[in-house]
Amino acid sequence: MGAIRQAYYNLFSRIYDHIIRLHSRDREGSLREFIAARTRVSEGDKVLDLCTGTGAVAVELSKSVGKGGLVVGLDFSSGMLEKAKQKSERLNLAHVCFVRGDAGRLPFKDSSLHGVTCSHAFYELKGIEREMAVEEVARVLEKGGRFSLMEHVIPETLFLRLLFYIRLFFLGSKDVKQFLRNEESIFGKRFKNITKEISPTGQSKLIYAEKGETETKCQ
Repeated sequence: MGAIRQAYYNLFSRIYDHIIRLHSRDREGSLREFIAARTRVSEGDKVLDLCTGTGAVAVELSKSVGKGGLVVGLDFSSGMLEKAKQKSERLNLAHVCFVRGDAGRLPFKDSSLHGVTCSHAFYELKGIEREMAVEEVARVLEKGGRFSLMEHVIPETLFLRLLFYIRLFFLGSKDVKQFLRNEESIFGKRFKNITKEISPTGQSKLIYAEKGETETKCQ
């Protein structure tokens, strides 16, 4: 990730939670519960929240893994991670930690995690970065491990759609439209049991997959 993008996210962290709630129409935080439930996290599991941002999903996952489990939130932005750590410390979550890192070079051993989540961030990775991240997720998940990827539905409201495309323009993600219409294609041959589901708010969609050996088409 370049220095300009890091600076952008460090600044964006100050209003990130508000923008996500506005875009997803999720003022009550139901999407965090939605992605955690669909990932089927259990007591004692080790889970990664990829591109964790301000840590909202990581905090939600901590409720399911319990004190005997572990949730790691990874992001490349120090500004985002600082916000995430503040949330965790306020709630005294000793089994949640946050690390700075690259989605395409995960600092975890092979087959060491039960689940991986990524909420409203994967589309911001550029093409080759997304491919590398998917390969890394497959590497660190145990066989049958779950990957839940949640992304925005392209907004119908003209104003929100304009803001959405402006943001994508500054991120330099030229292939995002195609990705947002066919996210399941990125899972390739490393995952199975791939499904797509619209969120309760109707403004997001969740792609679920399990680590496997054969390619399975989205149902």
